[in-house]
Amino acid sequence: MQLAHTTMSKPSGYHIIDPAKSPIFYGYVILVIGTIGIYFSIPGQTIGVSVFTDPVKDALGLSRNQFSNAYMIGTIVSSLVIGRAGIWFDRYGARYVAFFAALGLGITLFLCSWSAHMSDYIKRLLSVDTWVVPFSVMTLLFFMLRFAGQGVLTMASRNVIMIWFDKNRGKVNAISSVALSFGFSSSPLWVNALIDNNGWQRTWQYLGIGLLVFSVFVFLFYKISPESHGLLPDGAKAVSSKEKSKKEVRKQFTLKEAKRTRAFWMYGLTLAFNSFFITGLTFHVVSVFKSEGFPKEDAISIFLPGSVVAVTVSTVFNFLSDYLPLKLYLYLMLLGGFSASLGFLLLSTSAGVPMLITGFGVLGGFFAVLNAVAWPRFYGRRHLGSITGKIMSFLILASALAPSVFSFCLSTFGSYRLVGYIGLVFLLFLAIGAIKADNPQ
Repeated sequence: MQLAHTTMSKPSGYHIIDPAKSPIFYGYVILVIGTIGIYFSIPGQTIGVSVFTDPVKDALGLSRNQFSNAYMIGTIVSSLVIGRAGIWFDRYGARYVAFFAALGLGITLFLCSWSAHMSDYIKRLLSVDTWVVPFSVMTLLFFMLRFAGQGVLTMASRNVIMIWFDKNRGKVNAISSVALSFGFSSSPLWVNALIDNNGWQRTWQYLGIGLLVFSVFVFLFYKISPESHGLLPDGAKAVSSKEKSKKEVRKQFTLKEAKRTRAFWMYGLTLAFNSFFITGLTFHVVSVFKSEGFPKEDAISIFLPGSVVAVTVSTVFNFLSDYLPLKLYLYLMLLGGFSASLGFLLLSTSAGVPMLITGFGVLGGFFAVLNAVAWPRFYGRRHLGSITGKIMSFLILASALAPSVFSFCLSTFGSYRLVGYIGLVFLLFLAIGAIKADNPQ
């Protein structure tokens, strides 16, 4: 077992704000600003893009399928390169990576607001009138949105919070998760209000201005690690001999070493299943319920109770995660997946809807815990960026493929039920494979 060196001990350049002189432990500042950073990624998340679908596709002359396929391709390409951003995080720290992500996302939003003009200009330049031009423009813009927003800004902001805490990691993640749950769930309402009052182009520009301003706060307040400023995680004054002994034997895994462990794949694939199932269900929820004889209102109504379950689970189990083994969490998350898949199959019965709501709520709740807490606990903090970057590529790829797989099942077999059967088989494989997926430490 190799000895752990001081994690990211080099300060990341000149700092106007010195964490060592903060009247409170600076990790709490990181908790607030990092949570805001994840919130500012909303324009690059599915929940932030979906509100723009109808007005943008109409302005560009694209069909719903063409617009959705551009989104899918851009997202898949993003998943293929997001691992590189994780390496940047390890090399340059959260400050620079999150700064350029916020800056890049802000610039991309301005480009998105000009997408119709760019498409018309290219058509005139090439003397063509084809859907391929706006399709290509939006595919490129979606890649930039997803890479900077859903990928880099989210990863860097979540990681920097986890780096500043150790023993209290679960507790601070609980606070962050609750704030983000309410923030994300309310975002479609105010974004849609902005579009109704100002149009989709102005709305993207306003969001872009917000990202450009926030990038300055990122540069000022994001700090690479407590050790780089002479501090200790959790605000500890000194390391006891017991804690020092514990830290000295903690191995700092590289990505290559982490990929050799069973836990990396079992936890990563379980989190990816959540992204796949939740994205596919959200994207096709009205159609899924309609195929089983339910009205649109019933389909939309499942999300509020599901969110309540997810927030409750993530809050309680985030706090307890500092004391309980994460393998218990993994199996509870898999149990939630089984419930969701069975509910999906039994949707027409009286038990189907409650099972589905409970299942995807439990899935979402444990996702919020494991995706933040598992990786630094299992593999250390020094290579956290490259490890979480690879996991993020799984999540983005799964979410990109989900809408098309759901749609394929319906168009080919006349029903969505095959998705439920596939889910049950995959979850059974994970449950068996995870038996020996122990903490590598």
